[in-house]
Amino acid sequence: MNQKKIVIVEDEPDILEVLSYNLKREGYKVQSASDGVNALALVRRELPDLVLLDLMLPGMDGIELCGTLKKDPQTQHCLIIMVTAKGEESDIVLGLGVGADDYIAKPFSPRELVARVKAVLRRGLLVERGEQDEVIKLGELSIDTSKYKVQVGEREVKLTASEFKLLHFLASYPGRVFTREQLLSKALGDDVVIVDRNIDVHIRGIRKKLELEPPLIETIRGVGYRMTDHF
Repeated sequence: MNQKKIVIVEDEPDILEVLSYNLKREGYKVQSASDGVNALALVRRELPDLVLLDLMLPGMDGIELCGTLKKDPQTQHCLIIMVTAKGEESDIVLGLGVGADDYIAKPFSPRELVARVKAVLRRGLLVERGEQDEVIKLGELSIDTSKYKVQVGEREVKLTASEFKLLHFLASYPGRVFTREQLLSKALGDDVVIVDRNIDVHIRGIRKKLELEPPLIETIRGVGYRMTDHF
């Protein structure tokens, strides 16, 4: 089995130690850097599968480093999870905008971190292979792309084509926040004539039809929407 390589970019030694220990325990090969400049050199040399990137770094900050890695053909394949402090909504938007694949907000548990890393690596593998899950199950929700069918428990839910695409896309990336613009282009396609605020109408329609409390699709103030990863 190919051992996945992870680079941790974190300038706080205590946090770095916890992250490194838990990822090594899961069988990953872990290396680290404590600033953006050294991290850039390390990633270019090692070409890891995933970079766990703190945003607050000395020298080159996490947003700049993320953008640099995603623009470089040599490193653009590296998956990136940003590590943010709660409330850094503007940084989340910037990070996702320059190519980060996911984010995790402090404080987080080691278990949550490992689960997020595994999910991002798996999604990256599916994209690399040109595959996707035919059936996605999240709690009571089941989405079958082969049958174009959505169920909550045993109850079938009838969605419009746009609602189905949005729900399926968000469910494919539980925990990740997407802006309205990203949902328009990535979930519905650039050829769909919909303004970004109409996304809100579609989301409300999905929530109403699913009849789940609390709603599985969460509104992230000032950013966009995400599918919950707590079930």
